[in-house]
Amino acid sequence: MLIDNYTTELVRLTCGSETGMPDLVIHLERDISEVIPYLNSVLGGFQYTKEPRSVSFRLNGKLVVVHPREICVSSPGEGPEGEKIIQWLREKINDTWERREEIEPRFEGPASPKVLEILKLLPMTNCGLCGQQTCMVFASQAAKGEKNPDDCPPLEGERKAKLVTYLGQFDF
Repeated sequence: MLIDNYTTELVRLTCGSETGMPDLVIHLERDISEVIPYLNSVLGGFQYTKEPRSVSFRLNGKLVVVHPREICVSSPGEGPEGEKIIQWLREKINDTWERREEIEPRFEGPASPKVLEILKLLPMTNCGLCGQQTCMVFASQAAKGEKNPDDCPPLEGERKAKLVTYLGQFDF
């Protein structure tokens, strides 16, 4: 068993946490860096870092980052919800480690959409109908999967179809 003992800590980040809820840090008793490339394959991490090794993914809308000696979970909720997340992560990591012979490790993150490629397909009106001040902000959010072509009212026809096709090749 890779993860057996751990401690938890709730921390309030001074930046980046928009919910106002504390984030959960799970401190691991042992280094789990060997399993991280396998987790990247199994969980479809959207960001993988080689040095120091880590993988990020979303779990029920929460950002989870697995580091060699700790796991960080954004705004996990209080009480039973946070404990369920911890137990799920523990089981998934231990299971992945046990099955590592069957899994092809992935040492890089998936390809991601390029903001400038998205921007080229937008109408460039900076109209604000999407709720953003500029098309550049919209393109940045679309590259992260936070906006989609339907969120841009003036985007129509061939340009919209091209943007749908372009974004459709990426996992969000």
